[in-house]
Amino acid sequence: MDIHPSAWISTSAYVDRTNPRGIHIAAGCVIDHAAVILSHDMTRGIRPHTRIGENAVIGARAIIMPGVSIGADCEVLPGAVVTKDVPPGRRALGNPATLSED
Repeated sequence: MDIHPSAWISTSAYVDRTNPRGIHIAAGCVIDHAAVILSHDMTRGIRPHTRIGENAVIGARAIIMPGVSIGADCEVLPGAVVTKDVPPGRRALGNPATLSED
């Protein structure tokens, strides 16, 4: 795993250890309670890289699917299921996640 030392990850968060080389978490990130960061999909037999950009915030119980990139300064709201890349500075919410217009 490539996790910057300044990232804060809740002890109840799940960071996928099935494909540890596929996890990249940048400086200043916050991964909140019971959030899930995945880097493998055994049903399709893929092990893509999942990236969380600098200063991104992943809310409680949010799920980041394998191969998704969360840009710098993004906010993933609690309970969101992110299936597609999120550009820098945007907010993702819902299931499946959509980008807010603010």
